[in-house]
Order: sequence, then structure tokens, then C-alpha cells
Amino acid sequence: MTRGAVPELNWAGNYRYTAAAIHRPRTLEEVQEVVAGASKIRALGSRHSFNDIADSPGSLVSLEDLDPGIRIDAATRTVTVSGGTRYGTLAEKLETNGFALPNLASLPHISVAGAIATATHGSGDANGNLATSVAGLEIVAADGTVHHLSRGGSPDFDGAVVGLGALGVVTKVTLDIEPTFMVRQDVFEALPWEMVLEDFDAATSSAYSVSLFTDWSGDALAQSWLKSRVPGADAAGSGLPAYRSGTFFGGTRATVARHPLPGVSAENCTGQLGVPGPWSERLAHFRMAFTPSSGEELQSEFFVRREDAVAAIAELRALSDRITPLLLVSEIRTVAADRLWLSTAYGQDSVGFHFTWKQRQAEVEELLPVMEEALAPFSARPHWGKLFHAGADSLAGLYPRFADFKDLAERMDPEHKFRNDFLARKVFGE
Repeated sequence: MTRGAVPELNWAGNYRYTAAAIHRPRTLEEVQEVVAGASKIRALGSRHSFNDIADSPGSLVSLEDLDPGIRIDAATRTVTVSGGTRYGTLAEKLETNGFALPNLASLPHISVAGAIATATHGSGDANGNLATSVAGLEIVAADGTVHHLSRGGSPDFDGAVVGLGALGVVTKVTLDIEPTFMVRQDVFEALPWEMVLEDFDAATSSAYSVSLFTDWSGDALAQSWLKSRVPGADAAGSGLPAYRSGTFFGGTRATVARHPLPGVSAENCTGQLGVPGPWSERLAHFRMAFTPSSGEELQSEFFVRREDAVAAIAELRALSDRITPLLLVSEIRTVAADRLWLSTAYGQDSVGFHFTWKQRQAEVEELLPVMEEALAPFSARPHWGKLFHAGADSLAGLYPRFADFKDLAERMDPEHKFRNDFLARKVFGE
């Protein structure tokens, strides 16, 4: 159940965990025993964070060996699953039983508990991040006791969902589900910035989910990926569905499947070219059957209010001479507002600017303060699981419930068993 010194790297290979041991319990009771007996411990998910958020000065606990325990409740339209289960595994089970999640992130390989703890998201004007589907949590607290929190039934629920691992080990998650649906994915290329920015809201609302890809140089975006619910117009868009036209905001329809990176095979991408498929095979950008490569990229992401998107884009384009040389690709997506205290979309419809960097970490980290300063007028919130510069003093002013979250963490973890260097720098200001 336990291994010695942790030799493991994160997904990208840019961070080596420093914890002295890693525990792999197979039952809830074993999780409780491990947590209660530790002086310092953190939950380790699918290792897709690019910073030290998941590390611990003590030990780590992985839930990968727990039975997924996927339990569908058709009456309440919910599913309960182990926190360590990957979204791709859950999606396959739901689709087989005629159900769906409202959205998926780019990668289906990420764990449920890790994704919701960091407010990881998909795209779509009307779609909240993945954490907004959470209806209930099972958390093992610092003393090993099990706590159950539910939407509408627990006063701290909205603070606990995007919990950054600071409150305990999330062993089970209950998620809202809906009847299965079909999605088609269409890609358009070379969209002139001028046309997209002239009516940015129309562009992002043209499908159930819209992703815009760019390297921030030149006069045109490289690609737009439109994921539309079928048949007919999707639920989020209005008017004539974009896929009925041969062009989209000046871009032309791709006639072969595309990868977001130029010149890279689309073999591991989800189905395109307008061919309908189950939500589970279209909403993510990449297929579960292909394990993403590691060691080749870094990531950052910043969120601004949707009404500030065009102005923020102008600031980022002005930095293209510094951004583009370090960049593999950048993606622009929208996320609906929510009420989860530390969600990057708390209280505001948001636009996320995602950056997939070359593995030149020193240069990227030198650039990040410059980018954050340029986005400061828009109160940009960084993704918790990716590279960013801001510390607790700056972040506190971006979240109205920041102090409430700190109080909640103090109540649930008075001995600071789940604290680490990341939380000290980014949340507690220690």
C-alpha cells in the first residue's frame, strides 16, 4: 500500500515531487488510516498540475487503486464515483448507460477530484467549469473521520468544492448527469482577428463549445473548434448553426482532421469533420485511448470577465514578440459564472486564455509577471494548477470569499496537515 521515497514526476516532467512516501490505499478505511496517521499529507491526482500544488513536505496519497465504484442514480440524475477515477473512464460508463456529463476538459485522462479541486474546465458560454456539476463530496478530514457535504445541505459546500486539497482527501464525488447526447465537431482555419473581435460574443456563442487557437502573432487566429449538439442548433447558440456554412468569421472549413499544433498528426484528437458522435467522444479535444505525451510542454492560464475579453486580447497581442517565441499554442475558451468560492469563474462569466509553452521554464517564469501586469487591470485570475507568479496578497483581492475559504481550511484542518509550500505562498501568505 505504501512506497518509499517518491521518484515520480508530474505529467509534464517539469516538477519532481519531494514527499518522502506515497500511499496507495485500496479502501476508504485504508485512506482514513493513512490520513489519521500522517503528520503532513496531500492527495495526488493524475499529476496534471504544472506547479507544486499537489506536493507535500510529508507524504502523498493516491486514490488510483480504489475501486471507481461508479454508481448511477437515474432518479436523481446523479453519479457517484471515486475521486481518483479519470473522466474518460467515467464518461465511458455513463454513455453505456445512456447518460452524460454536461462538459469535459481538453484531456479525459485527468482525475475527477483533482479537476474539481482546481476549477478545471471545458468551454461554452453557458457551461460552468467541471466543479459546477458537483452535487456532493465525501472528504476524509485530518483526524481520519469522513465528512459528507452536499449542495443545498451543507453551509460550507460552495467553499469546499474548489478546495485546492486544503480541506482533506476527497474520496468520492457525486456529479449531476443528464441524458446522453450527440455532438459534431467542426474546425475552421485562418480566422481574421478583426472579424472575430468585431463580435466576439457572437463567435463564442456560435456552438455549444467554442475554442479559438492562436500563437498571438499575425492578423489571424489559427483555428476555431466548434462542438455542436445535434440535431439542429445547439442549446447555447442561436440562429443558423455555424456548421451549415462553409466559413466561420472569415475562416474556412478544415477538410482534413486537425491537431491544435501545426504539423502534428490529429490521430489522438477526437472526431472532427462534422461527423456526429457521442458526447464522450467529442467534448474533450483528445481521445482517452491515447496517453498524452509528457515532458514536452508547460501550461499557464488566466481568466478575465467576459466583457473585458477584447481589451485583454489587445494587451496579449501587444506582447506577442515575447509570448510567441516561447509558445506551442494558446487556446481561448469561455466559462459560465458560478458561486464556488475559489473558482476562477466565481461571480462572473469568464474568458480563459490558456498558454501551452515550450519547456523553457526559466524564460516562461520570467515572462509571467509581465503578462500578469498587463492583465492586472482586468483582475485576471490564474488557473490554480498551472504556472503563475502571483502570491496570496494579490490573489486575495480577486476572490470575494478568499478570507472565508481560509477560515474554512482552518476549521477543517486546524493542525495544518494538508498545508504545503504552494498553499503557504498562494493562499495563506505564510
